[in-house]
Amino acid sequence: MTDAGLRHGRASLGLSFGVQGVAFALLVTRIPAIQDQYGISDGLLPVFLAAVPILAGAGSVATEKVVARVRPSVVLRWAQPLVLLALLGVGAGRELWHAAVALGVFGLAVGALDASMNMLGVSLQRAYGRSIMTGFHAAFSLGGIAGATLAWAGARWELSLLASYLPVVAVLLPAALVGSRWYTEGKGAEGKLPEGTEGSGGAGAGAGSGSAGGALSFKLLLPLCLIMTFAYIGDSTVSNWSAKYLQDVLGSSEQLATVPYNVYMVTTLLGRAVGDLGVRRFGAVAVVRGGSLLAAGGFAVVAVAPGAWVGMLGFTMLGLGLCVIVPQTFAAAGRMFPGDSDAAVARLNIFNYVGFLVGSPLVGALGDAWSYRGAMLVPMVLVLATLVYARAFGPEPARYGGGHERPRTADVG
Repeated sequence: MTDAGLRHGRASLGLSFGVQGVAFALLVTRIPAIQDQYGISDGLLPVFLAAVPILAGAGSVATEKVVARVRPSVVLRWAQPLVLLALLGVGAGRELWHAAVALGVFGLAVGALDASMNMLGVSLQRAYGRSIMTGFHAAFSLGGIAGATLAWAGARWELSLLASYLPVVAVLLPAALVGSRWYTEGKGAEGKLPEGTEGSGGAGAGAGSGSAGGALSFKLLLPLCLIMTFAYIGDSTVSNWSAKYLQDVLGSSEQLATVPYNVYMVTTLLGRAVGDLGVRRFGAVAVVRGGSLLAAGGFAVVAVAPGAWVGMLGFTMLGLGLCVIVPQTFAAAGRMFPGDSDAAVARLNIFNYVGFLVGSPLVGALGDAWSYRGAMLVPMVLVLATLVYARAFGPEPARYGGGHERPRTADVG
């Protein structure tokens, strides 16, 4: 694999992460408009919202089986257009069953997309021989900010969902298809290119799949699964409750209550933009520990905040702290199971949906039964639990795979 090939593969995968960030933000930020368009009742809405991550988990499970026969790049090449078309279907439908079908396809495709994207990211990081995984997730955050901005513009100009989604899909779908030509699996655990990467026509497994150097054990993967769940419980707490918390608990205006999530997204992007540099300098263990302490401190500040501005400081800390945990968890799974990294990533990916499903109802139930200030302490404790499992992120291996030297591609841009 040439340095140019790795750079092209990295750029095309970064584009894929960014496109997914746009698509996901366009969906979740227009949920009220989707509810109005289809006449979904308040009682039925949680069913639709829960179905998407559940089906995404199923899509991730299926991807683990599929990549035993075809490369992850093939899965990603077809899953991303399907996600965009499903988003367009959500905007174009009128009947309730239209929404059910479109959201169902969206969920299944997102599971395959998330799993295959992170498989390729882990593979490319192995080929580079240095941390680049957090940068891909920074591209997702950047796409999320762009998507949320587009959604805000559509709502402000009172555009229909179809009018909001169609121009975006018309631009991103061809871009994703063109970019998919340069997807690269990188090098496997034996320091060889995966079968079929160089156009042999064979159905090769993804990076490291089936190679020697670490058979997949769910018992060993479990600490990373818990960390992934805890991180997404924290993330969904901010996504679903920051505005309500600032307005109802800290007494902010409705306009000011919209700010914390935007600040959280921006700080997530900034933290991920420099996260790889931190990993290269201090190691993944130190970066994850620091991020966990910062995120836990953010929840503590939010819980005791006397007013809205202090609360926003807490949400800022949360963005900077949580942002490094998820990409480094995927990277750690790849290091832990270099011979079965695709399967490890697919299984680990399920737990991001578990955290998303658990987080919002957990905080809501605790807030109603106890207090919303007290409810913020629960994700704080869960994020702190990451410290117990921090050793799962290292030490940073001097060798990749079954005792083979790290590929000498550190000078690749």
